[in-house]
Amino acid sequence: MTAILAIVHAGLAAAWVGGMAYSLFVVQPKLKKYFGEDREGREMLTAVIASGNRWKVLGLIAAIAVTGVAMLLIDHHHWGIHAAKGVLLLIATGIFWYVSWRHWPQRVFATAAELPALQRRLIRLATVMLGLAGLAFALGVLAEHL
Repeated sequence: MTAILAIVHAGLAAAWVGGMAYSLFVVQPKLKKYFGEDREGREMLTAVIASGNRWKVLGLIAAIAVTGVAMLLIDHHHWGIHAAKGVLLLIATGIFWYVSWRHWPQRVFATAAELPALQRRLIRLATVMLGLAGLAFALGVLAEHL
């Protein structure tokens, strides 16, 4: 049971980290290259790609948290590492909340002059989220090898 739970937990975490990395390092640069100076077109496609993902990502984060807590209840080792993972997950979730409920509405109503700064802010926020989730993933791997 513990092995299956660990596989599910690691798989969910890998999906989140992988999805963020793919978006940040593949999708965003390709959109920028494809649309060039057409910021409005780029913004429209970015909105289409992001549309409806909020609840899917929150569900993914919740599943990661639930499987992590379940694993911790089964195996009580390395509490400190798992607590650090939990804190990283909470911070990343807070950033995701900000992006979803504050940043995107600002982008929807932004003027053409405001849009470049908002696009740069999203890249910074996504990079921080990726770093936090990636570090939490790495700590999980470390905990299994101690």
